[in-house]
Amino acid sequence: MRTNSTTTKAGSKQIPTSTEMDAIALLTEDHAKVKAMFEQYEGLGDRAHATKQKLAMQICTELTKHATAEEEIFYPAVREANKDNEDLVDEATVEHASAKDLIAQIMSMDSSDELFDAKVKVLGEQIEHHVEEEEGEMFPKARTAGLDLVALGEEIQARKDEIEIPQRMN
Repeated sequence: MRTNSTTTKAGSKQIPTSTEMDAIALLTEDHAKVKAMFEQYEGLGDRAHATKQKLAMQICTELTKHATAEEEIFYPAVREANKDNEDLVDEATVEHASAKDLIAQIMSMDSSDELFDAKVKVLGEQIEHHVEEEEGEMFPKARTAGLDLVALGEEIQARKDEIEIPQRMN
């Protein structure tokens, strides 16, 4: 949850505002949001086509915005901060490409189409793996790299806010 900025009378305590949320907190929040949507999808029955369609489009939209902002802002900063991060960033970029391919397929389908549920499930599994690597490897390295994570967070949020995704791509 994002909080408002407040300062005690002594002026000693700062609580970050949404504009001060650092990049890692923002990206981690995105991960949790999408994970919850995938879990909600898994709980839907076989006949919940309209709900599945809407939720799948929300998942695809969130993932597209997130991946675009990571690739354009976060990954280059992590790569530049330390050349030892190059393989990690390269692998994450390839994982994004694979996810984007599935996202495009899902967004061009109807929830009643054959393989729709399977594609959403596989996308969820790919994202779960990707998130584990980012949160377990890349984010700790980014924290210790001396990056201005608050400024990166602001850039990432601004970029995500700019991106508009058509709800049906067919």
